[in-house]
Amino acid sequence: MEAVKGFKTRALLIMSVMGPGIITAFADNDAGGIATYAAAGAKYGFQMVFIMLVSTICLAIAQEISARTGAVTGRGLSDLIREQYGVKWTFFAMVVLLLANLGTTASEFSGIATSFEILGVSKFVSVPLAALLIWWLVLKADYEKIEKVFLFLCVTFFSYIISGIIVHPDWNHVVRESLTPSFSSDPDFILMAIGVIGTTITPWGQFYVQASVVDKGITAKEFSITRWDVLIGSFFTGLIAFFIILATAVTLFANQISIETAKDAALALQPLAGNKASLLFAGGLLGASVLAAFILPLSSAYAVCEAFGFELGISKTYNEAPVFFGLYTLLIFLGAAMVLWPGLSLYHVMLLSQVVNGILLPPILIFMVLLASNRNIMGEHVNSKGYNLIAWLFTVLLILLTLLLLLSSLAPDLTQQLLS
Repeated sequence: MEAVKGFKTRALLIMSVMGPGIITAFADNDAGGIATYAAAGAKYGFQMVFIMLVSTICLAIAQEISARTGAVTGRGLSDLIREQYGVKWTFFAMVVLLLANLGTTASEFSGIATSFEILGVSKFVSVPLAALLIWWLVLKADYEKIEKVFLFLCVTFFSYIISGIIVHPDWNHVVRESLTPSFSSDPDFILMAIGVIGTTITPWGQFYVQASVVDKGITAKEFSITRWDVLIGSFFTGLIAFFIILATAVTLFANQISIETAKDAALALQPLAGNKASLLFAGGLLGASVLAAFILPLSSAYAVCEAFGFELGISKTYNEAPVFFGLYTLLIFLGAAMVLWPGLSLYHVMLLSQVVNGILLPPILIFMVLLASNRNIMGEHVNSKGYNLIAWLFTVLLILLTLLLLLSSLAPDLTQQLLS
């Protein structure tokens, strides 16, 4: 009997702690991410898989650092940046975050619009209705209820795994090509590589996972469970990204079919892999877009309110946290309005948002690693030397890729000579 009670207690503890890592990691594969992975598979086959795999490992490390810092300190990332580095650096970090998040929020509503357009529903109907529903749910529900909605939406991502299996790939070829590192000095390849990294590891994701750990009341005592939450979420993020690339590489790249939108990818799959694969791709896009449309504005509201000392939290009322819900509302409706702007390319909104994320990520990573390496803040939970080495190497790599992109755009001949 005691063993049963102990098991039940442990199970309840696990259920109460699990969530932030899985939700954040799944939301990383948002509408822009799906469009980016689909475009990568269609244009480059399996060449981007190795970059994606390395990014997934770095995602697990970054998310673990953020979650551990939140559990140990009980404070969000922007709050700690303000305390340790002052208001000027905090303001800089918030500008970086808001620039990235506004474009990414617009890309989520682009994904919602694209999903419904496949079913023949105009974006002028689907986007306003989706924006109102998302806004209303966050304002009326507490965190526990909202988290259940988020976890349910995570299930929709498995449609991509099914899509990848339906196309009947040659698994020996897939494994061989995926584990072969590939790189090119071509500006389009570098742009796509930064986009793949930028959608795997996002600036907003680091703020959100730390804020949600704090909001959920997780402490250092429960962090061993949260670590598994983060690792499981990161694994499935990489797995789903892999199957998106696989589905488009096996079908579209193999038949030299170019795509510009996630809608193109879904429709192009139909004659090559059947109607089920096409509908599964579109359904996964909808679930991913709705989940991230919830999360992105929340991460911004959390970060800004933490940074400047405003009341915050999903479980608060509008009167208790007016700045938090006001900023959330503003981002929701600005993101939706951008998508409804006449003549705007939804694909370019999606892809550009991921590249912006990749370019703006290094400053956020620098703050994270410095904070998690500070023994005065983290105590015995401070970063190990191995963690710091990997984190700094990845940050430097991102900076070099960004500089390489600028150089390849301004002086392509010089870039080719440097890399040859």
